[in-house]
Amino acid sequence: MQRRYLRASRTRKGLALLGLTALLALACAAVSAAPSGGALESRVERLSSELRCLVCDNQTIADSNAQLARDLKGVVREQLAAGRSEDDVVAFLTQRYGDFVLYKPPVRASTWPLWFGPFVLLGGGLWWLWRTLQRQQGGSA
Repeated sequence: MQRRYLRASRTRKGLALLGLTALLALACAAVSAAPSGGALESRVERLSSELRCLVCDNQTIADSNAQLARDLKGVVREQLAAGRSEDDVVAFLTQRYGDFVLYKPPVRASTWPLWFGPFVLLGGGLWWLWRTLQRQQGGSA
């Protein structure tokens, strides 16, 4: 009976040792597969500087101290840590919040006023100034 107890005890110890070894191997694999903290943080900061804070005036989520900006930065960090690419994270946030979340919106028909409006207004202002000066010169001659 004592031999049976010793065999069962050895078997349990062996299984426990095997389980711990497998657990340690999985933990090592997970740590090596995850991006390093510094590399992940630099990716988070780079991507955060390209995303607009939705509740702030003209600030990125990297620059903002608003709670929503911190939450969005956490979402970016989680997505990147999960192995998604930066383009995937941007696509996820754009799908969720629209193009407004992008600090530099893409050039599309719906964003033409954002991209070309200032140039059109500047051109119109210069044309108005030129025309006004032409009228004044014509009237004084």
